[in-house]
Amino acid sequence: MKAIIIDDEKQARVSLSLLLKEYCPEIEICADCENLPEGVKTIRKYKPDVVFLDIEMPGHSGLELLDFFDEKEIGFSIIFTTAYNEYAVQAFKLSALDYLLKPIVPEDLTNAISKLRKQKKDQFSIFSENILQEIPEKIAIPSGNDLILLNISEISHIKGEGAYSEVVMTNKTKYLVSRNLKNFEDVLYNDKRFIRIHRSYIINFDEAVSYSKSDNGWLNLKNDVTVPISSEKVNLILEKISIVKR
Repeated sequence: MKAIIIDDEKQARVSLSLLLKEYCPEIEICADCENLPEGVKTIRKYKPDVVFLDIEMPGHSGLELLDFFDEKEIGFSIIFTTAYNEYAVQAFKLSALDYLLKPIVPEDLTNAISKLRKQKKDQFSIFSENILQEIPEKIAIPSGNDLILLNISEISHIKGEGAYSEVVMTNKTKYLVSRNLKNFEDVLYNDKRFIRIHRSYIINFDEAVSYSKSDNGWLNLKNDVTVPISSEKVNLILEKISIVKR
């Protein structure tokens, strides 16, 4: 698996590189970068599987990394590295794969790589297995060391947030998953109830209650949820409804 290290401290980059070579030899370090702009360019060049990312850096915080990418460019996991424990909550709000506190302990590093290995396995097997079913009744989403089985008919909508997606159920339960919206679009492709009506939304059309023409179009779902419609998707919505004429 390919990795990139982004950290403004040279000693921290060298130290992490040595730890990876000794304890995680399956990780190939493509490059190390001393700031976020350089890191963004390097990620686009090498397309790594994982980015080891310092949070506290001059100019840009590591927490800003995903602001530089759209969802199609994000095929990497993030492991945050920092000396400041206060950033743990912020890191996991972004659904980071893991969070390593400096100085990095080898056991913590190997545990993080084990999570990465499992995540990659899930990415190529769980979703592939779902795709092979013509219209699956359930979908499996990863959550830590577990797989949560969701009834597809009980999904209200899915909101894409860069490399992550928020699955919202009809009972208002929400699940944040480290998969982009395209993954879900592929899995649900054969289920005609689900439509990607916006670059950030897939909706269960069974949950739709009204359509508004204002501001390029909005779809109102049950549970008082309002979702925007991309202009090129309006006709797709209109094709699925019969309008009572005068």
